[in-house]
Amino acid sequence: MNRFYKLLIFIYLPFQQFGQGFQVNLQGQIQQGMGGAGTALMQDASSLFFNPGGASFVHQTSVNLGVTPTFARGAFLNANTNEISRTNSPVSTPFAAYGLFEIKDSSKLKLGLAIYTPFGSTVQWEDNWTGRFALTRLELRAIFFQPTVSYQINRKLGIGAGFVYANGKVNLQKDIPLIDPNGNYGHAELNGKASGYGFNVGVYFKATEKFSIGLTYRSKVNMKVSDGQATFKVPSSVANNFPDGKFASSLPLPNVTTLGLAYQINEKFNLALDVNYVGWKAYDTLSFDYENNTTSLIDTKSARMYKNTFAFRGGAQYKITKQFTARIGLAYGITPVQNGYVTPETPDANRINYTAGIGYDLGKHLKINASFLFTHLERMDTNLETNLSGTFKTNVCAPGISIGYKF
Repeated sequence: MNRFYKLLIFIYLPFQQFGQGFQVNLQGQIQQGMGGAGTALMQDASSLFFNPGGASFVHQTSVNLGVTPTFARGAFLNANTNEISRTNSPVSTPFAAYGLFEIKDSSKLKLGLAIYTPFGSTVQWEDNWTGRFALTRLELRAIFFQPTVSYQINRKLGIGAGFVYANGKVNLQKDIPLIDPNGNYGHAELNGKASGYGFNVGVYFKATEKFSIGLTYRSKVNMKVSDGQATFKVPSSVANNFPDGKFASSLPLPNVTTLGLAYQINEKFNLALDVNYVGWKAYDTLSFDYENNTTSLIDTKSARMYKNTFAFRGGAQYKITKQFTARIGLAYGITPVQNGYVTPETPDANRINYTAGIGYDLGKHLKINASFLFTHLERMDTNLETNLSGTFKTNVCAPGISIGYKF
């Protein structure tokens, strides 16, 4: 029985989906409408995220606020019973806020502050679903704060860097297959706050009047949980084996290297392409250190075996009138999750994102941008730790809007 209890704790791993299906590429409405490409096409203050080196080529002092409500609906078909389970997750709201400031008497130097949510979501499965012993609910959030300096060396070249402070939280819940005298299953909850540090650097090169290149590197951020709280509701006969208490853990959020290209066909028509290389291999093991150890509740290490992956993002922008702009885009992302490690938190798969967007200028100072994203994921797998076997399907719709003001 002790081995059984140890297994329950071993597979109960918070944060295990923090960087899998929860990487959020929704940091700018202009770029979202173009498939997420924006490393070499500088247009507004969101360049602080997409390329700190190119922000110096945005000749304005401006602020930009945006939000992208994200609607995700998932289903699971159990391979053994053909039972179908569904999620009833709430709407998540990734946001981005940017302030770009031009230094007086020095148009080459820009200072900025970017606040954005590159990871985060809430996944909640319906009551008594077939995988409830793997997960019932996961709420995840990470907010990055990035003060930035950008400098235009000459008419063609710009460099920039931003320091990143990340603050986050996690709440993960699951049922435990232990039944009390009233027929209720046990329940486990891990709740904690996390923080970490990193940086975002970039180079922007305007090769010709029409062609530009961007190269950026966003570093790994090691999110550390030092004072998390573990809570267990189990039958009284085994309560001593599952003591409530503190836990510590850490999770590396991956580095991202991006090469971007942009080409201006004419004054109205722009094309952009980004290629991301994401260092998911850093997430090979997840470990937990519990304050109160017992013969059942021991410190754990679990293999995750993620692999480095690529994502390709491209889009087009056409200025229909002086005030109105239309955008369209496509993105293809390769999953870092290998066979045998798919989990129900947000089961990841290779994906195609379909995007579109519009922009409208309300006078000289105010601009509104909106975008829409749709993607479908489907993955069949048998998890090596939980033996949960079946097919996951997920549809995601993400309409977004932002307001920008130029001083």
